[in-house]
Amino acid sequence: MLNTISVPIIQAPMAGGVSTPALAAAVSNAGGLGFLAGGYKKAEEMREEIVAVRELTDKPFGVNVFVPSEEDVDENALLRYRQVLEKEAERFGVQLGEAKWDDDDWEAKLAVLVEEKVPVVSFTFGCPSPDIIAKLKDNGSFVIVTVTSTEEALIAKQAGANALCVQGAEAGGHRASFRNNAASHENASLLVLLQQIREAVDIPLIAAGGIMSGSDIAAVHAAGACAAQLGTAFLRCPESGANPLHKNALVDPNFQSTAVTRSFTGRFARGLVNRFLIEYDKLAPAAYPHIHHMTKQLRKAAAQANDPQVMSLWAGQGYRLAKDMSAGEIVRLLVEEVWETIEQINGFITYD
Repeated sequence: MLNTISVPIIQAPMAGGVSTPALAAAVSNAGGLGFLAGGYKKAEEMREEIVAVRELTDKPFGVNVFVPSEEDVDENALLRYRQVLEKEAERFGVQLGEAKWDDDDWEAKLAVLVEEKVPVVSFTFGCPSPDIIAKLKDNGSFVIVTVTSTEEALIAKQAGANALCVQGAEAGGHRASFRNNAASHENASLLVLLQQIREAVDIPLIAAGGIMSGSDIAAVHAAGACAAQLGTAFLRCPESGANPLHKNALVDPNFQSTAVTRSFTGRFARGLVNRFLIEYDKLAPAAYPHIHHMTKQLRKAAAQANDPQVMSLWAGQGYRLAKDMSAGEIVRLLVEEVWETIEQINGFITYD
């Protein structure tokens, strides 16, 4: 499947409304592979977006879904965090949501993926069973599992994945790690992780994390990737569904850096450092999707109040390089930059 796209550029699936059908179709029409994000949607909403993409392109596209997990949650820590956040909810005149677990409509989404014969299916937060992967592959889907370590890569390969999306520490948004209860989010940078995983498995690798330019794409290709997945690079596109406050924050000098935090959702994720992240990062327990549901209305109210300091402004480390250009233009620019990088390398290297 990856050999059928004209250029080795994949638009990352960004949940929360960022990855629109228009964005996915624009990237696919430009020769890359556009992705829809099934996370946080009901199965029928996901189906509607699949139908919408097919009205905009006849090219391959992908759909990403979250793998549910049922790790133990410290209920007392969760209650303490809720009590701390009550003042923020009062400030915006909203109620905090119920801190609950759900499976993100998992079984219904799997059924939709099969019924709609989605060309490419990717998974985040875990690896589906070999039976699920086999069923999707038998149905014509190319299956990708997102991994953040060699251990996860070996699990995904054994389960039958066609390819792995290797997510380095530089990536924006949620860490795709299979387990959420780790004490630390630390893991290898993308180039190191790619080379480690390339030594361990022999299936295609897709690089993700901090990729913003053609030179980045050339670098990950040299490190063993067959394609590059970019998310933050597409955030400012007109086709992106990112909130305007989010788009503006990427170029706002008041936002100077990114950090990884559990404060917004209970799962490690990289975003722009704002007041909420600074004040609550050390207080949030490992509790996903509980904290996501608890803070959802608070974050929505902050956006409606034009207050980016309480929004989850997901972004990778290279966020300053995000361009206000159409998705198709970005794909074409990236391809040009790849070739320029190759020419520069050829000019640098001399042969006797």
